[in-house]
Amino acid sequence: MKRVLIATEKPFAPSALSKISEVIKQAGYEVNLLEKYQSKAELLDAVKTTDALIVRSDKVDRDVLDAAENLKIVVRAGAGYDNVDTTYAKEKAVVVMNTPGQNSNAVAELAIGLAIYGIREFFSGKSGGELRGRTLGLHGYGYVARNVHRIARGFGMKVIVYTRYSKAQATSEGLEVTGSLEELYALSDVVSIHVPAKGEHLKSVSMDILKHLKEDAILVNTARNEVINEDDLCAFMEQRTDVKYLSDIAPDGADAFADKFTGRCYFTPKKIGAQTQEANTNAGVAAAEQIAGFFENGDETFRVNR
Repeated sequence: MKRVLIATEKPFAPSALSKISEVIKQAGYEVNLLEKYQSKAELLDAVKTTDALIVRSDKVDRDVLDAAENLKIVVRAGAGYDNVDTTYAKEKAVVVMNTPGQNSNAVAELAIGLAIYGIREFFSGKSGGELRGRTLGLHGYGYVARNVHRIARGFGMKVIVYTRYSKAQATSEGLEVTGSLEELYALSDVVSIHVPAKGEHLKSVSMDILKHLKEDAILVNTARNEVINEDDLCAFMEQRTDVKYLSDIAPDGADAFADKFTGRCYFTPKKIGAQTQEANTNAGVAAAEQIAGFFENGDETFRVNR
């Protein structure tokens, strides 16, 4: 019998865990749990005999992959998978998958929520603005951005996008695709960032881009810290006292930002974009179904380390 380990320092909600376990058991596999573990040693011990591993933000590095002698597949329940050493996993003949799109609505709703919080002056009692009639610029057009687009239309916003890889998708949905990232930032009242923390996107939100932001712009980040050039952002906000920055990921210098830019920045206490019961369940169940599909049918549709 194949063994599936659900290793989550931040556990799935009980209702989600029940549905995940049901999928695994129906496939004829054994379910093992490691929740709220306090040390890496606990994880290393737990993976020794497992065939499949489901994680959330838990780090699956070389040590973990070396300890898991029987491991064939790791599924990150969520879209981002930078917590898994995909290159070394490939060397070890371990398939790595993610579950794209399963938490996209949750993150999208947070992005819109942050935009509202910013434009309403952080609910401070000061007179704020409204999203209706404003231009929303989507920096990237993956699953989350598409849901932000859907929600923003309900608010009566004009939505534009800059994307290099999803132009056909965006134009088919009637979106205006800007010719450059600079143009997107120059035209948008609110910019919402939706690009992965890899390749050309690393620190892509730099002074060269930020300097094009229009007056009173709001920058929302529900992606990753690594896409922001933090030094540039800090220097830019010192120059441009009209701009606000709201993020689901606190920057490394969060305290300095809070001191310097009171009333102009906000960071969630921890990354909460996918922290809804619905997203929890969707991503976890998808992970379990992908493991069953992999073992039973060789399905590698969502493999990220080919």
